[in-house]
Amino acid sequence: MVSEYAQSDQFRGARIHLCDLAGLEIRDCEVTGLKIVDCYGRDVSLGGYFERLIVNDVDVTAYVEAELDRRHPARALARNAASPEDYRTAWDAIESSWSATLDRARLLPEAALHERVGGEWSFVETQRHLLFAGDAWLGSAVLEEEAPYHPLGLPAGGTPPDEAAKLGLTLEATPTLDEVLAPRLARMSAMRRVVDGLTATELDRVCGRKPGGMYPDEEYVVRRCLKVVLKEEAEHHRYAVRDLTVLEAGRTA
Repeated sequence: MVSEYAQSDQFRGARIHLCDLAGLEIRDCEVTGLKIVDCYGRDVSLGGYFERLIVNDVDVTAYVEAELDRRHPARALARNAASPEDYRTAWDAIESSWSATLDRARLLPEAALHERVGGEWSFVETQRHLLFAGDAWLGSAVLEEEAPYHPLGLPAGGTPPDEAAKLGLTLEATPTLDEVLAPRLARMSAMRRVVDGLTATELDRVCGRKPGGMYPDEEYVVRRCLKVVLKEEAEHHRYAVRDLTVLEAGRTA
C-alpha cells in the first residue's frame, strides 16, 4: 500500500539519507530550497513552477522556459500580455490551439478521454478545471456574475470539499466531454467578448468581487484576473497535448 501524506509540515527541513525513494511522488508542495545531492536513478521527472532550477550545478531555468515557449507559443503570449491588443492576441492563439486539440481528442474513444496519464487529470477533468478557472477569474471577479460557477467545474487539487460545496460544485460528477464542453465553450465565448471590448482603462479596473471564497481578501485588478485565465488555458493545453500523445500511442500500439 502506498503511504500518503497530505497538508503536513513534518518533512520541512528534513534530511533523507541512504533511503530507497524509487517511485516517490511529490505533488502540489512548496519545495523552495529542495536539494537532491549525490543521488542516482533514471526517468526522473520534475514539473511545476521553479524560479531557479539547478541540475548538476548548471542553471537550466532559462533553457527550460525557452524550450517550453518554443513548443507552446501561447505561453509567452499569455505571460507577457500587457496591452488590450496583447490580451486579444493571446486569446486568439489559445482559441486556435484548443480548437485543433478538441478535434484531435474527438478521434479517441470517449473512455480514453477519462483516462489519467501518470496520475494527472484526464482530458475531461482538464476541461472541467478550465471551466472552473473561467468561472472564478472571469465570471466572478471580472464580470461579477451573481451565480458564476457551473456545477461541473473542478477547482485546483487540494481545495477543501466544503469550500467546493459552497460554490455549488459537484466534484464527484463524471460527465461526458460534450456535457463539459457546453458550459466550457460558453465561458470561452464570454472571454472572447471581454477581450474584444477591452480597453486600457478596463484593464486597470479593480474588481468588485474576488474569484471565490477560498481566495485571499485582497485587491483583484482586471488585468491580473484575465492573465490568470490566459495562463491557465496555455499551461493546461500543454498538459492536455502531452497526455493525448500518450493516449494516441497506446491506441496505435
